[in-house]
Amino acid sequence: MTNTRHARAAATRQRILTAARELFVAQGYRSTSLRDIAAAASVSHPGLLGHFASKDDLLAEVVAQFEEENAEAVSVLTAAAEPGSLVLSELATRNAETPGYLELYAALTGEASAPAHPAHERMRERYATMRELTVDAMQDAVDHGVISADRELEGETIRHMAGWDGLQLMAQYLPERVDVVEMLEEREGLWATPVGWRDPEEPEPPAEPSGPLPELALSGLADEDQAGYAAGRRRRAQILVDATQLFARSGYGDTSLRDIAEAVGVSKSTLLHHYATKEALLSAVLTERDDAIRLQDHATTPCRAADLLRGMPAGAAHNAEVEPGLIEVYAVLSCEAVPAGHPAHDYFIRRFERSLDYFTEVFRLAQRDGDLPEHRDPEREAIWLIALWDGLQYQWLYDRDAVDVAVQLRAHLDDVLPAR
Repeated sequence: MTNTRHARAAATRQRILTAARELFVAQGYRSTSLRDIAAAASVSHPGLLGHFASKDDLLAEVVAQFEEENAEAVSVLTAAAEPGSLVLSELATRNAETPGYLELYAALTGEASAPAHPAHERMRERYATMRELTVDAMQDAVDHGVISADRELEGETIRHMAGWDGLQLMAQYLPERVDVVEMLEEREGLWATPVGWRDPEEPEPPAEPSGPLPELALSGLADEDQAGYAAGRRRRAQILVDATQLFARSGYGDTSLRDIAEAVGVSKSTLLHHYATKEALLSAVLTERDDAIRLQDHATTPCRAADLLRGMPAGAAHNAEVEPGLIEVYAVLSCEAVPAGHPAHDYFIRRFERSLDYFTEVFRLAQRDGDLPEHRDPEREAIWLIALWDGLQYQWLYDRDAVDVAVQLRAHLDDVLPAR
């Protein structure tokens, strides 16, 4: 009898986990309630709480399942691989073929970046462990001549993991333009060449830059409601500051208008006078972030595409030092908005599309100027740069001592845009 009860309890627990996994993928972690999960698992709400005390506990268990499956897969792939072979892209292939993995992991990466999130510490430890394992695998590849000996392995590992994270997120918004496995295979292939390699037979660059440089048009991506802005400028500005902090800490789904009103020190009705809905407030927060970034980006105007790209690490350092909240709210919201029903989902589709078009053109100009080697494709470089930058920001939010976004971006660009 006891064994039967244990078996029933185990079956119920697994049914709950399966339901949670499916709903987190379909709706997003923050948009899924325990009652939703209980209904999907055909158990009562009190019955679910008998197995899991909170939604946080459920998320931790779902993530643990994914990671256990991944660990087993890595062991199998490594055992079957030739000496010196890299199995990272093979693992990415497996992840892409695992129903729900990319959606949940992409959502979790940003959502758990807030220190108070229940999965934050687990994800931080995961990054540290993955860095150690990947460096060891890459050193073996160097020893077997698969990777060029001049490559600094710890930095390459940080950048590759960051690009991987960013690609998995981008692919949720632009599935027709971003192929995670293909991009990873291509990057791993480039490790065989020395840092900054270019074909010595390339023609000499033109004397003058190709220009003019394109402009990254991010304004208008979110449909901000400007009604009453002049009369309530100071109050609205404070609302945006506090809403940004709350969205970054708790996510859009878990932040209520009452939470924001209390943080600002106004009544909910006063808040609604300035922003009629939470969706309108979210739109304004995103617009404010884009405007802040645009102002920083236009502080200087380089004349060469390569100079514009090489100047990006300085902007990244500024953001980390002066406006860490911009990084935090972007990380949380871009990952939370992966489900198609999220009010910011279309905004991030447009943002990734415009960013990709912009950087593709910048890299094309850099190639015409002779700064981007001919064997590198401008659109692929644009995809990787966006993914890398986003992924580095996620890693930085988990471990600010181990990851310097500006240093890693500079190292990447030194490789991609070598001096002649």
